[in-house]
Order: sequence, then C-alpha cells, then structure tokens
Amino acid sequence: MAKKSKKVFECSNCGFQTAKWMGRCTDCGEWNSFTEQTFSPVQESIKVKAVGETQPKKLKEIEVETYNRVSTGIDEFDRVVGGGLVPGSLILIGGEPGIGKSTLLTEMLSKLSGRQENESFLYVSGEESEGQVAGRAKRMGLKNDSFYIYNETNWQNILNQIKKIKPRFMVLDSIQTTTSSELSSPPGTVSQIREVTYELMNHVKATGITCFVVGHITKDGAIAGPKILEHMVDTVIYFEGDQFGHYRMLRAIKNRFGNTNEVGIFEMKEDGLNEVKNPSQFFLEDDLEGNFGKSLTCIKEGTRPLFVEVQALVAENKFGNGRRTTQGLDNNRVAMMVAIIEKYASIPMGMNDIYVNVVGSMKLTTRESDLSIIAALLSSYKSKPIPKDTIFLGEVGLTGEVRTVPHMEMRIKEMESLNYKTLVASPKIAREFSKKSKLKIIPVRKITDIFSVLGD
Repeated sequence: MAKKSKKVFECSNCGFQTAKWMGRCTDCGEWNSFTEQTFSPVQESIKVKAVGETQPKKLKEIEVETYNRVSTGIDEFDRVVGGGLVPGSLILIGGEPGIGKSTLLTEMLSKLSGRQENESFLYVSGEESEGQVAGRAKRMGLKNDSFYIYNETNWQNILNQIKKIKPRFMVLDSIQTTTSSELSSPPGTVSQIREVTYELMNHVKATGITCFVVGHITKDGAIAGPKILEHMVDTVIYFEGDQFGHYRMLRAIKNRFGNTNEVGIFEMKEDGLNEVKNPSQFFLEDDLEGNFGKSLTCIKEGTRPLFVEVQALVAENKFGNGRRTTQGLDNNRVAMMVAIIEKYASIPMGMNDIYVNVVGSMKLTTRESDLSIIAALLSSYKSKPIPKDTIFLGEVGLTGEVRTVPHMEMRIKEMESLNYKTLVASPKIAREFSKKSKLKIIPVRKITDIFSVLGD
C-alpha cells in the first residue's frame, strides 16, 4: 500500500525539521523561520556492495595540483579571485538588490568573450527576461555569437541546455529562483537551494565549467538560504556599496584558490562598472582650506593600503540627550571613543550631538582608525583644522593609550609615495621608523598628546 505524503516544518535558515510549527528554531535561534514542507515517501534504498575501494596515500605520493587560471580582463576581479578564474570552480556572488551584480557579471562575460572567442557562454536568468539581459549585454559591447541567454527557473531544463550548449563559462541568476521538479517545496527554501546547488556543483566539477551563481541576501546582510550553500561553493564574494552612490567594492569572504583578504574597487558610471586604478586616493574628497572636523587614516584591504577620510561633527544639544549617528563605523565603537575622550581629556563631549561619517561610504571594521576618529572629534569640538598632509594611525585602548598597528612598512611606503608629510602614531612606531622614513613621525602615548597636533 502506498504511503501518504508527510508534512513537516523546516527552518529556512538552517534546515532543522520538526513535526510542529515553532516560533523560534531550537537549532539556530532564528525567529519565525519555519515553513511547512510536504515530502513524498521515498522507497527504501537498496544496499549496494562497495566496488573498487580506495586506499589512503602518503603525502609524498600525492602531486600538488596546479591551476591554469584564466584572466577575466578585469584586473580588480582577478585580484579578488586570486589571479584569475580556475576551470571547474563554482563562485557565489551576493549583494543588495540593485547594487550591480548582474551588471558586473555581464561586463565580465563581455571581457571574457573577447579573449575566449572560440568558447561558448551561457547566461541563465530566472528574474529578468531575455530582452533585458540582451539589452544590457549589447550596451556593454558583447558581440560573441556563442553567447546564449536562457530564461528558465527549472533545474532539469537548465541542465539539459547546459549539456547541449556545453558552455565554458556560465551564470545562474539567481540560485533562489531555481527549483528542482523532484522536490515539491517552493522556490528559495532550504531543500530547493541545497538540492540545486549540489547538482550544479557535481556537473561543473565533472565538465570543467566555470560557473557564477548569484545569491540574494537577507535584511541582516548575509546570503539567503542555508549556510551549507557557502560551504559547497569554492568562492564566496560579496558585492558591497551604497546603491545610491557611485562606488562598489568586491570582497572575497571565502576562496579555495586564493587570498580571502583582497578587495576590488569599482566606480558605477553610465557605461557600466569601471575599475578604480588608483584606489589610494579614491576615498579622499577635495580639501577645503581651514576645514575642521576631519582626519585621514590608512587602512589595509588585502595587500593594498587605502587612505580614508573620517569626518566628525560635534554640535551643541539643547534638549539634554545627545544623538549618535554614524555611517561606515560601528556606533558602539564611536561611543567608546567619546567615553575615552571624556574620561582622559576631561572634555564634556557626551551631551553633544555627534555625527561621524566615512567618506565614500566605506565601512571600517578594524581598530587601526581609532586615533583618526578621536582626532576628527577633537578637531570638530575645538574648531581646529588638521593639516591635510597628516595621517593618524593607531588603536586606542580603554585606558587612553595609543597602540601600534601591523604592516607599517607597507603603509609608510605608500604615504611617502603620495607625498604625505606627517604621521601621528604610537611611540613604538616613532622609535622604529623615524630614522628610516622621510615622514615626520609624531609619537602620541595618550590621546591628550593629539592637542599638540591641533595647536593647543
């Protein structure tokens, strides 16, 4: 007698299943993430005797794989993926809606088509029509006769076309809209994403296809779907930036074939995404003479140093409770810097309205910019401008001391090449580099020493 279908509730975040609906997942702690799923009974699996059992090998018996990378023609993209594309790799790209994921991939395929004229390309779109994808491709100068566009969401149909066309490079846009007819669950669920990604991974590995998968992100900024999605792919890349601004950043979170700390910088223009050839000064605005409330710092993204401008505005508050507004910085981190100023510099700054912004919508997550944040806050509070050729670099502890940051050789070399004159840093950096560098290095042991830079 045929068995009836079984209904279970599955967490859309981690895939945990339960017989009853629950408000909070007991496995991952996510709220309101359970959806009802219907599963058809599966026949009992037939036990098959293992044939051709393999044996473990010694380390010296195994040859190290070498990858013949393919350049995309976009230097910033090649930098992020580790120097070029590896055949048979599965690359997941996530980002906010409208950030330019499809534009980036279309432009990359356009560059590749000019270098790989004898290869076939396939763009599978489950969200845009064939006309929309074709219009974007033509605007970017894609003229390859072997470029195919396919509007489909069923995985079995997509797989049949992949086997027929045999593309060298392909894009699946997006994984959340692709469904397998072997499952009855709706698109975007954990089971659908897991099944489609597993089938896709097995096929591209077996055939050597380089595949790009577009993934949606949640309101928290993580790629939607189960975490196993990021574990299965070879590379996970986030496309970041303000969709209302003009800059974009490509950042690798996971990369089996290269460094995960690299970042690529692009500028959105009418003709698409353009590479930023000189990112060191890209996030610096034109200087206004005598302008106060801003300072410069040097952060390290991957193997390259970037100069970033931190702006602060300290305004008098007439209602008692000061506001804290930040862009590009953690609000708690700024609140900590304000508390350190109040405690060790004896400046009643906490009752004021405080606004801190990083120019270019950059996001600073490391602590090497602490000294620059405090300098910008003090400059705004005292209305004292900071010389435009001065860099602040250092981590500030809760006791008010200034600490050193790593990779100073690279940072100082970049400062010298861009004609900066003064570096404000910890005494350890001053002792180590004062005689080696052309920069004037001002040691600051505690935050009150910044007043000498401000002219107090």
